[in-house]
Amino acid sequence: MSNPQIHNPQSAMPLISLDSLTDLCTPWCVHVIVTLGVPDRLVSGPASIEELAGVVGADADALSRVLRHLVDKGVFESPAPGVFALNDAARQLTGPSVRVGLGLDGIGGRMAHSWSTLLTAVRTGRPAYREVFGREFWDDLAAHPEVAASFDALMGPAGHATPDPEVLLSRDWTGIRTVVDVGGGTGSLLAAILAKHPTIRGVLIDQPATVARAVDILEPAGVADRVSLAGQSFFDPLPAGADLYLLKSILFDWPDSEAAAILRRAAEAARPGGRVVVIGGVTPDESGEPAPELLMLVLVGGKGRTLSAFRTLADDAGLRVVSSGRQSSGKYVVECVPNPDYASR
Repeated sequence: MSNPQIHNPQSAMPLISLDSLTDLCTPWCVHVIVTLGVPDRLVSGPASIEELAGVVGADADALSRVLRHLVDKGVFESPAPGVFALNDAARQLTGPSVRVGLGLDGIGGRMAHSWSTLLTAVRTGRPAYREVFGREFWDDLAAHPEVAASFDALMGPAGHATPDPEVLLSRDWTGIRTVVDVGGGTGSLLAAILAKHPTIRGVLIDQPATVARAVDILEPAGVADRVSLAGQSFFDPLPAGADLYLLKSILFDWPDSEAAAILRRAAEAARPGGRVVVIGGVTPDESGEPAPELLMLVLVGGKGRTLSAFRTLADDAGLRVVSSGRQSSGKYVVECVPNPDYASR
């Protein structure tokens, strides 16, 4: 059944088809063929549906119907009846990072199924992840190590661009001896920083299972001997007295109260003259409202913030914003220092 089109009352021309707004079939077809590994099987050339179904473990008729739907949508091509091949659109679905992000058997499946909770999240302003998986997001990862591992892979270099080690807007690393990467995952950013600055030592903080996997990043980078691993929550007191505390891509995972608590821990730990650098989740005021970040809403209740909103949050946590700007990679960076007057409030 086809949906009608939305018309502009001022014009006889249709603006948009309701099918394009409500088509849940196509994204689920994409998730399924990525989970099965079909795009990677076609890298070497076209294949018959019987061959594909046998290799990926699927019913040939059902798989054919899914692929023919995607061909109709411009993803894949069918050079002959019952034969399928990659086109430019389908080539984007190849590779391990896509399998991690879109495959239904890991974190990709968690993200996909979480969209069914959007109505509750909009009604309450809080994530409803528990409705589907029985636990809050972070508790669910802790209970399922294989999903947590795929989440770490998605957050690591396989799922993201090569990390930019120039986290300081001034590019002046004079006097920095120790860097603490708070919520740093498996350490790809910290490894890049230490590889570029051989006199600096690092501390990597994340959940115990996550930092245990950091050896696979730190050892090949040749920096493992300069990194201390701290398997802990960043809501607990952080190692004190370091020169630089990094918070990359973590604050937008949390509502205001939890984000302020993380900033407060960093402020408490930073030595006099130390800095707290936030990367990601903050946008300059002149850019207007931050991206909606609806996935953060349904997963964890997080959100992006304008610089003004972040400044208020940082001030409440005992930090003072001293500079902001973009890295060479384009990421927006905010540098803070502990506010010496905070304790007297």
